[in-house]
This record gives sequence, structure tokens and C-alpha cells, in this order.
Amino acid sequence: MYGIGVEMMMEVMLSYFVPGSMRTVVHCLDMYGRILRVGGGFNISPLKPRNGRPRSQVQHLMQIDLKGWGAGYIPSFQQHCLLQMLNSVAGLREWFSQTDERTAPPRIPVMVNMTSASLSSEKGEKLHASLHPSAPMEHATASNRNSVMMEEYSDDDEEFQIAEAEPSGLESDIKRIALEEEPVVPIDLSCFSGNLRHDDRENARDCWRISEGNNFRVRSKHFCFDKSKIPAGKHIMDLVAVDWFKDTKRMDHVAKRQGCAAQVASEKGLFSLIVNLQVPGSTHYSMVFYFVTKELVPGSLLERFVDGDDEFRNSRLKLIPSVPKGSWIVRQSVGSTPCLLGKAVDCNYIRGPKYLEIDVDIGSSTVAKGVLGLVVGVITTLVVDMAFLVQANTTDELPERLVSAVRVSHIELKSAIVPKLDTDPS
Repeated sequence: MYGIGVEMMMEVMLSYFVPGSMRTVVHCLDMYGRILRVGGGFNISPLKPRNGRPRSQVQHLMQIDLKGWGAGYIPSFQQHCLLQMLNSVAGLREWFSQTDERTAPPRIPVMVNMTSASLSSEKGEKLHASLHPSAPMEHATASNRNSVMMEEYSDDDEEFQIAEAEPSGLESDIKRIALEEEPVVPIDLSCFSGNLRHDDRENARDCWRISEGNNFRVRSKHFCFDKSKIPAGKHIMDLVAVDWFKDTKRMDHVAKRQGCAAQVASEKGLFSLIVNLQVPGSTHYSMVFYFVTKELVPGSLLERFVDGDDEFRNSRLKLIPSVPKGSWIVRQSVGSTPCLLGKAVDCNYIRGPKYLEIDVDIGSSTVAKGVLGLVVGVITTLVVDMAFLVQANTTDELPERLVSAVRVSHIELKSAIVPKLDTDPS
């Protein structure tokens, strides 16, 4: 959508696109049991301004199990019915495109996983084939689903991108980068601890574990030329502890807490990067990640980030999110699009003798706060991956490398503790 802000878009959508008649129809469908409306909603997110004009994207997200409904009808009729449900957003797009200098090309939504397991007839098989024409299409659709939430400050230049096949030369680049990586001297992790438990078991709850770097894709050495991305590989820093705090006020500068992992690392001559994700509310929460390394490589992008000014830091601090397990609507809302944290929310940087703390105020962004409202309500059902890195913009800085990555699983709000934020007397 073009030429309209998020607040105005919300008013238009509430007044026009969620009428009482729609609620009546949905009620009738549930009452007669012909279909099951699994989940859905409207997703409104800002896009980068163009020609000084604010822009927003509105998406109608739906997940429906047809439960055999329409098995006796031809596939085109079923697709027609589903497309009718999306006409409200299509009409909204056409309406606002009339006032914009650039007309957006029509984007036909792709229906995925809409066939019911109960369809065993020949017509059901034909319907499945029509909705799943090929494996490449399914892969592309999955990519689009993971990127459904367009971040306000993502590292992508275009609003809608289709995953392209990587050039074969990238395989050799990946191997070369792996060989060129210096062997990491292991750090004794037994001396570090946080109040959130570390557990590597697949089905563990209320805990954290290290997320594999290859779960994320980062800019390759040739990104400036072909926009290609590669699996991230090894982390630069080690995640040694995670704290899960709560208080009646926002918790800033947690690295000053005596006995925390950052102070233990400093006593051992190690450098720490602390990321403090601050969650606002009647009760304030903070999830604190402690990343540690023996020393910063002189002249490296990470060292420039640590010793740079706030403007440089805000333009480079990147988060890649992912929700491997959770409700459909949350996974669609969070997505997996890289986001420049310092541009999307307020970040406060605190440089200590042997550490850099980043306090990330999630409540400073209306969009982030809205997504957070979805997440907090179902946090115990979620498995969330987060990768942190410094964005590389030039060929000298590429390829990108992860600072580190973490997976938090089925977090319980009640497990958070009130910290004693005593200033270190030394």
C-alpha cells in the first residue's frame, strides 16, 4: 500500500474491512461445521518511505482446514471461494494505488496446505496437484510465508523478494570461508551462570540453548554484486549465560550487577557483549544474553562496532528472528526477515572497560510492541531463535558472520526473578 500511514490504515481497515456481516458469516460457518477456521487476522506493517511519502503494507492472513468441504466440486470453484475471502485487501490495494504515482503490479496470493487429509477421491488428488504444482513452488511459498512480516528497517532493498537459486560458486566460497576461520580456543563455561537454565534437549522447557549458525542465512562475499546469501556457519562469540529478570520498572545497565556473567568474564580478562531485551508492561521483563570472547580482533567489523559511535552502531546492529515452534499467526507476524534493531527500536549502548551492553527497548516501537503483545500471551508455547550480527555493507566487510545465536524454549513468566542491580564498588 502506498501513501498512507499505519494509524490511518488501521482506521480504514476497522471501519470497512471487518464489517458485522463478515462476523456473521464466520459464525455460521463454525456453527454448521463445514470448515474449521484455524486462525488468521490482518497484519499491518510500515514500509520504507518513497519520495517522502509514508507507506504501509496490509496483509490478510488466514489458515483454514476445509475438512472435506467442496470435495465434490471442481478445484477452480474452491480456489474461487478462497480468493473471494481475500478480495477485501485486494480492493484496498487498488483503492490506494489510484493516488500513487507508481501502480503496484497485482500479486496473486498462493494457497498452500489447503487440502484435507480426508480427500481420497480422484478429484481430491487433482486438487492437491493444482495447489502443489511442484517442489520448487512449495519452497518459494515457504520462503514467502517466513518473510510475511515486512520489517520497517530490514536489510532488504525491495518489499517483496523471491528466493533465487544460489550460484554454484558459492559452495566453494562456503568451504573456503570455513577453512580460513581461525580455530576457536574453547572458553571454560563452568564458571558462568544465569538464572535461566541451559538445556540442550530437544523437548526441554523454560530454558535456552545455542542455535546452530547454519539455521540462518547471511550476506555472502559476493552480496554487493548478486545479493546472494549463505549459511552463517560458526559464531564469533560464545553465549555463556542467560538471565530472565522482572521488576516494577525498566531494568537498565544490568552488567553492573555484582556476580553477573559479564563481571565474571571481565575478571578472567575476557570481553563481553550483553544484549538486554527489555519487555514493557505492568511488570517489566528483561531477557539478558551474555556473549563472551577472549579478545576482539583488531580492525574487525565487530571491534569497529564496539568502539564506534551510537550512529554507526544503530546502522549496523542486526537481528534475524525465527519461530520454529508456535501458533501460526505468531509465526506469520514475526517472520524471519533481518531487522536493523537500532533503526527499529531505541537502543542504549553502555561501554564498560571489558564489555559493551546494549539495552533494547522493545516498547519504543509501536509495531514491535504489537507483535510482542501476540508473543507474550502465548510465550509458553513458543520456541524462538534469535541471531545477532553486525551488518556488513562493503566487499571488505563481507561475508557477514554471526556474533552468536540463541534458542529460547517455552519460557515461563513466573520463572523470572527480581535482580539486585548493585553498582560494582570497584
